[in-house]
Amino acid sequence: RVETDAPDLVIIDSIQTVYRSDLDPLPGSVTQIRESAAVLQRLAKQRRITVLIIGHVTKDGDVAGPRVLEHMVDAVIQFEGDKQATYRLLRASKNRFGPTGEIGVFRMEESGLRDVDQPSDIFLADHNPDVSGTALAVVLEGSRPLIIEVQALVTNATYSSPQRTATGVDPKRVQMLLAVLEQRGRIPFGQKDVFVNVVGGLKWQDPSLDLAICAALVSAWIDRPLPPGSVHIGEVGLGGEIRAVAMIEKRVREARRAGFTHIHTPGTTLT
Repeated sequence: RVETDAPDLVIIDSIQTVYRSDLDPLPGSVTQIRESAAVLQRLAKQRRITVLIIGHVTKDGDVAGPRVLEHMVDAVIQFEGDKQATYRLLRASKNRFGPTGEIGVFRMEESGLRDVDQPSDIFLADHNPDVSGTALAVVLEGSRPLIIEVQALVTNATYSSPQRTATGVDPKRVQMLLAVLEQRGRIPFGQKDVFVNVVGGLKWQDPSLDLAICAALVSAWIDRPLPPGSVHIGEVGLGGEIRAVAMIEKRVREARRAGFTHIHTPGTTLT
């Protein structure tokens, strides 16, 4: 059909179900995926058409099965985000003809996905600065700064082993920050249940979240909200020092665009 209809776009859903009848291995095997992808690749280049190959993913969000497919294609693009969350990130983990750091932010509506022009404003729509345990950070995805809300809750431990739960950030990172606050800041979290959540249902790896996480934890510990209009940007070291992060100027400009008046960065507070 592709050769006779000459379409501009071909979508294969999914590559694990496509197979060549002249090969013995079952569909989804390394041989079938490699040879099927090679046929599609030649077809795309010879007829100058765009081929989108959809592949299964694991629970961790990685491409399932043999990774040979990732090496053959020109770009690997994934939608990220919890299926129960409102927002999705479109991210390219491989791109032979452009950058891989850029992202697109989309919101799931009844009519489908819709592009979000100013995602910082969306993430902060329900932010309440009068509640303790909340802090704001500016993360960087590619060249796009986003202001997100970090929430923390600290309660007395119910069981002998205190709980440490983190959503949206690396739980091991939160464990490290708790150890820094306890050792360097003398804040006893040892017999406390600690919960950390990043609003929006997305996962973030930016180290600049450290300072906001610490600020939210301290705010939750003393049960006192942080000063309104404040944003925290910085990486926290094991010695308790606040380290600089990449593209701090761009992060500060985004915070100021959103109307924040106190921007806490390594070594200074900008007003």
